[in-house]
Amino acid sequence: MTEDLADVLTAVGPRLRTLRRQRETTLTDLSAATGISVSTLSRLESGQRRPTLELLLPLARAYGVQIDELVGAPPTGDPRIHLKPVARNGMTMIPLTRRAGGLQAYKLIIPVRRQPSELKSHEGYEWMYVLSGRLRLLLGDQDLLLGAGEAAEFDTRVPHWFGSAGPAAAEVLVLFGSQGERAHLRANAQVRSARTPTA
Repeated sequence: MTEDLADVLTAVGPRLRTLRRQRETTLTDLSAATGISVSTLSRLESGQRRPTLELLLPLARAYGVQIDELVGAPPTGDPRIHLKPVARNGMTMIPLTRRAGGLQAYKLIIPVRRQPSELKSHEGYEWMYVLSGRLRLLLGDQDLLLGAGEAAEFDTRVPHWFGSAGPAAAEVLVLFGSQGERAHLRANAQVRSARTPTA
């Protein structure tokens, strides 16, 4: 097996785990949809089981993606990024990153919701920037409203919920790190004087 092929196969497990978590699907549900046992799915995600075409085909079908996306095949010739929106919990989620693991970026289009649903918590860290509309964020015992140009970041282990708070849908840019990675913003701390130094 070539080193390149070994690297591709090693990356399949984390990519499958990330995709399943993004879809908020359990191993049990995925097993029911694909006919693959829970133990085999678990070993695939952990890298203990080598992915084969017989395993990847039903997984691609269940997730509604091409096999290329599961194995991280490089694009061939066309530089355009073909974003595939995903509908989840009434929202439209457009993935902006194509690699598994690490920070993931999304654009969310969140329709107006009158009542918040149950607050949820999970591993990770999230950074949200409101592009348009108004966002309501319930975070622990806080009830926050964010407008266009405002951002929030929080540990997703804190129970939370978010939805559109205005008369129209909210558009939000989200960075999410499942391992607790935070977004680091950098700015030049030194401001140079506009005056010319004298001799």
